[in-house]
Amino acid sequence: MWSNPTLSQMSLYAIGDIHGCARTLEALLGRLASTPDDHLVFVGDYTDRGPRSKDVLDRLLVLEREGQEGMGPRCTFLRGNHDQMMLDFIERGEFDLWRANGGLDTLASYSETGELDIPETHYDFLARTRLYLDTPDFCFVHAGLSPHRSVAENLLHGTADTFLWTRAHLGVMERAWEKPVVCGHTPQPAPLNLPDLIGIDTGCVFSMHPDFGTLTAVRLPERAFLSVPNAE
Repeated sequence: MWSNPTLSQMSLYAIGDIHGCARTLEALLGRLASTPDDHLVFVGDYTDRGPRSKDVLDRLLVLEREGQEGMGPRCTFLRGNHDQMMLDFIERGEFDLWRANGGLDTLASYSETGELDIPETHYDFLARTRLYLDTPDFCFVHAGLSPHRSVAENLLHGTADTFLWTRAHLGVMERAWEKPVVCGHTPQPAPLNLPDLIGIDTGCVFSMHPDFGTLTAVRLPERAFLSVPNAE
């Protein structure tokens, strides 16, 4: 159940995989009604598959600036595997993997004039995204962590591939984590809400699939979930 906190109460929100769904993001932000006292953690995958990746990054840049100026919530932007593939394309021209995972949709959003134009500000934004955010009560990461290591061990010895791509923590009986991990990456029909795992990718971009098609946020530590339907 979702209810807005009081104006004096600082809230921590995590927001799931957006995948180029700018209108849906706007609908979710409207429902959150966050204040400058709040903290929004985006778990990555801002781009690909949806129709408006450019618009998503434009909106996130505005949120980032408003947070820095004290006019909006503080924001932390984590990197998803799709954001990494876009970086790999810009930096090294690597295209095959990205093309197979929705990169053409992203390129189309930057080519409305007939010429490809990816602003440097968008590259800079993706380049400064973080692989994880660790807090005393939760660890936030895009894909997940190794279930056989503690969170501290994961952060000390883990690799970018694990943070961006892993699904090894799903479907196991026990995980060696000392605190809950909040992640996206793997679409679920409904948010995962386990003692040590919160999964908030509910397949926003897959609106054609009967089990998916919502963008989800969770308010912490209450574990209050809010999902809005795909509005693209």
